[in-house]
Amino acid sequence: MEKRAVSFVAKSGTGKTTLLEKVIAELKRRGYKVGVIKHDAHRFDIDHPGKDSYRLTAAGADTMLICSPQKLAMVKQHETAPTVEELVATYFADADIVITEGYKMGGMPKIELNRKERSETLICRGENNDPTLVAVASDQPLTLDVPVLDLNDYVAVADFLVERFIRDTK
Repeated sequence: MEKRAVSFVAKSGTGKTTLLEKVIAELKRRGYKVGVIKHDAHRFDIDHPGKDSYRLTAAGADTMLICSPQKLAMVKQHETAPTVEELVATYFADADIVITEGYKMGGMPKIELNRKERSETLICRGENNDPTLVAVASDQPLTLDVPVLDLNDYVAVADFLVERFIRDTK
């Protein structure tokens, strides 16, 4: 896995998306190209009955891409989900950093979020002791073998990402 990809993990309701919205905006403000992969353990569909793209996929297209002057979306059928590493390598060659939300079990570097009010054990420490954990963003003091970032300081989290995942690759 390239150094430029990192996964943010936490139990549901911890605030991953809220933090990432701010971190991504900060990285964009600094001029970086940011790719994001959102892991969804459930079925989702971005295509809807009645739309031409849906009809083409339903007809049997293995890959269907919709493209406008501003954006594109692809629906690709697969029997086995690609790994996060495969997704990064295939779709994010132009990104300075790729941030994933989820992929708790993946092998890429992870930043885990921790909230005092949730008072749950860390996913990547304790019994699991995930060696891919590179930092924890928390709203409480923790003593760990990795840096502990302030969960409420998105600029500091962005600084960490630049230093650890972007600066060395530029």
